[in-house]
Amino acid sequence: MIGVSTLLIRVAAATMLSTSAFAADMPQPPPQIAYQPIVVEQPEGAWYLRGDIGIGITNSYDITWLPSPPDATIPFAFDQHSMADTVFFDVGAGYEWNSWLRFDVTVGYRDRTQVNARGIYNTTTDVGDSYQGYLKSWIVLVNAYVDFGTWNCVTPFLGVGIGGANNQMADLVDMGIGTTGAGFGRNSSNWSPAYAFYAGLDFNVTTNAVLELSYRYLNYGSVTDTIDCLNGCSADSYKFSNLSSNDFMLGFRWRFPVESGTMMVGQQFMQPAPVYAPPPPAYPPPAPMPQPPLSTRG
Repeated sequence: MIGVSTLLIRVAAATMLSTSAFAADMPQPPPQIAYQPIVVEQPEGAWYLRGDIGIGITNSYDITWLPSPPDATIPFAFDQHSMADTVFFDVGAGYEWNSWLRFDVTVGYRDRTQVNARGIYNTTTDVGDSYQGYLKSWIVLVNAYVDFGTWNCVTPFLGVGIGGANNQMADLVDMGIGTTGAGFGRNSSNWSPAYAFYAGLDFNVTTNAVLELSYRYLNYGSVTDTIDCLNGCSADSYKFSNLSSNDFMLGFRWRFPVESGTMMVGQQFMQPAPVYAPPPPAYPPPAPMPQPPLSTRG
């Protein structure tokens, strides 16, 4: 016969087991989206100073005669003109936005380069004028560069620049060919739009020092000067336009030292939903009841 206390224990155990099974069958809440902070190293941008020296190989340019009203009907045309190569110096300051994009502003001086031209009035008699002067320029450019990765301390890049040029035609002289006419320029100067395209290689000498070899196509506009003639002739003007050059440059950049900073970034991940775990039983399960021995028949 089962005792009352044993019966109560069995009823309590059965109730707890049924409660646990019911809780396991209940729908569980969905997984939750959570964020955990991670630290990412972010190198700060670097300011730098730069200096360049180079040789400018002058391209062909255009020259236009702008006659004064008394000379407007005179037939005249240039049959030849040339410009010598020059040397130039640039200085500037810039900022490396990140590992592949940087910007700078440069100011450059292009040294005096000789300009020669000849114009004729009459192709039969070869009467005309010869011209000789010197062009010098100041170039201001805002530049942007794209770096294409570094291999063994070498970084190829491309760039573009836009700005202005202050061009001056200095000591322009007009000498008559077959005549006694002569005149002198006014050393005129003017500002003109300028633009440039770059291609080159950077060599990382140290963390802060960079040696640069580059090519630049530079178009630096035009300049107009007026000749004041002797012997009573009219004052005519001459426009030297489409001034451009193939520049080969050796440069040096100095980066100011910077330290890498840190940034906290939230990383998304799925947080599993809590699973119900039933509490441990308050009472130990009952011991199995002893079974009576089976009777045997004689």
